[in-house]
Amino acid sequence: MTDQEHDTEDGRLARRSFLKAVGAAAGLGTVGVAHTASAAESAPPAPSALPPSAEQESREYSGVFSYTPEQEKRYFQEHPGSDFMVDVIKAVGIDYIAVNPGTSFRGLQESLVNYGGNRKPELITVNHEGIGATIAHGYFKAAGKPMAVLVHGAVGTQHLPMAVYSAWCDRVPMIVLIGNHNDPLERGGPTDWYHSAQDVPSILRDFTKWDDTCYSLQQFSESMARACKIAMTPPMGPVVLAIDTHMQEESITGKSPRLPVLSPTIPPQADLNALRQIADWLVAANNPVIVAGRVAHNQAGIALLVELAELLQAGVVDQRNRVNFPTSNPLSAGSVSQADVILGLELTGAVPGAGQQGKRIATIGTGDLLISRNVQDFQRYAPVDLSVAGDAQASLPSLIEAVRQRLTRSSRNVIAQRGKAWHARWRQQREADLNAMRYGWNNSPVSTGRLYAEIWDQIRERDWSLVSADIFQSSWANKLWPIDRYYQHNGSSGSAGIGYGAPAALGSALVHKQNGVLAVNVQKDGDLMFYPGTLWTAAHHRVPMLTIMHNNRAYHAETMVMQEMCNRRRRGAEGSAKIATTMDDPPIDFSSVAKGFGMWSSTLISDPAQLAPAIREALAVVDSGRPALLDVHCSGR
Repeated sequence: MTDQEHDTEDGRLARRSFLKAVGAAAGLGTVGVAHTASAAESAPPAPSALPPSAEQESREYSGVFSYTPEQEKRYFQEHPGSDFMVDVIKAVGIDYIAVNPGTSFRGLQESLVNYGGNRKPELITVNHEGIGATIAHGYFKAAGKPMAVLVHGAVGTQHLPMAVYSAWCDRVPMIVLIGNHNDPLERGGPTDWYHSAQDVPSILRDFTKWDDTCYSLQQFSESMARACKIAMTPPMGPVVLAIDTHMQEESITGKSPRLPVLSPTIPPQADLNALRQIADWLVAANNPVIVAGRVAHNQAGIALLVELAELLQAGVVDQRNRVNFPTSNPLSAGSVSQADVILGLELTGAVPGAGQQGKRIATIGTGDLLISRNVQDFQRYAPVDLSVAGDAQASLPSLIEAVRQRLTRSSRNVIAQRGKAWHARWRQQREADLNAMRYGWNNSPVSTGRLYAEIWDQIRERDWSLVSADIFQSSWANKLWPIDRYYQHNGSSGSAGIGYGAPAALGSALVHKQNGVLAVNVQKDGDLMFYPGTLWTAAHHRVPMLTIMHNNRAYHAETMVMQEMCNRRRRGAEGSAKIATTMDDPPIDFSSVAKGFGMWSSTLISDPAQLAPAIREALAVVDSGRPALLDVHCSGR
């Protein structure tokens, strides 16, 4: 046999042996070779791969390897810069950081976990940066303090704009920390270049209050304090810090940098003479009305607005971007239609009544102090009689005092009669809302009125918070529920964008978990499909939140818009209005989606009679400390 023939024969034997071994491992016998089953081959199949030994697992997860003394000197760190960064973050009071992992902040992440103990701040793991930023949005609305978001370079930052934009429009502070290889000479392979940027905060600059790029630890210390200060000074908003990757990973040598001392800015108060002028108008008015946008920063803000409204017996229109005024107070039935003096406080949209004869309008707010050069969230220019810059809540005590000084016996009599009229209007509106809620009570799909009535019946004796907006369910919570506390309603997204609901609800529920408040999220179906991974974060961090799907199988607002457009053009809306606006072919099984993410869920509920027992069952799960989801097939609105 020649060497070539020997090699060929050996090759055949080697291949045949290999195939036989593979076949035996898979329980198939020799692949492609006729054979007779033996006792060995009929035995239970062997595993295709051996599990790793304990030693192998330990080496893989601990990262322990062998190094020479010289390698150890270059490789190991005793005092990494990122440890100091953790001290800074703790010093400014950040309790949570939402994170989708990335190598540009690996140093800081390791320090947060091992040096910082993953506590104040605690890392909240998310599957998408937009989820993290929106969690921070909802967190502020419940906590009254900012949360941080940690993102990876240019690629992670490009997942953020919609969520940060909503926070900007809603005047919500958050701290965005972007890991970035600032120095090109320090970047490694192609990935570092793809994921880095010369000016990474510029991606978000059109809708953030301030940004900085940190090259040193002392700069980071001072910039972190400044970022918190700027973010929390009205008008509030998101801020951005780019943190150099290599700054995190270098050892501290020589003199240690200094920790920051946070000195919050006192909110600006409106000019006192202007407040006196407004007080003159309000006291002399026949029918003053207050329109409240983002007035209250906390419960004290609600109390001040109630004091002013009751002092004047003025009707209040709450734009519901925050809880500004109790829905149980009869003055909440305010309307500007018959008003002769309108006071707008931190308005979020067009000024009601602007340009109408017979209406005198004054505004107090910080909106004019923060306007983007590009983003058009400031609405049309409105001519008003007096526009005063100042934080509304901070200005209310002086305005209330000015009103008190101007009240006379005759004006008090007029005010008392005006109050009776608002009380009668509130009772009339309340009765109309209850009658409307009963319409379609036994319908299937379930009416949104019954949905909110059934939820209320189950939670009325609890300390609760509606951590979602109800505007797409005909505002039933604001019509039926007594929303009196600042934390009892999240308000809207600010930008009217989609994808805000579930992660913002989770952010608020994260706060309520610590306070023992029941978090209720009535979740829009199309909205959840933007960030369904939010459910996994809720399950992973065991955030007890009751999510009830408003599953109308459509982007229903857009369906109605298309119906109107088809009708205007006389083309028929029966089928065409549902194209590209519905999610019904096939319908989404949200129960299975939730279960797939590890969350408790029930089967689809279409019969309204099943709703009450299902809510009770889900609440038992939430009371055990886990999130739960009820999938309810509902009417459009």
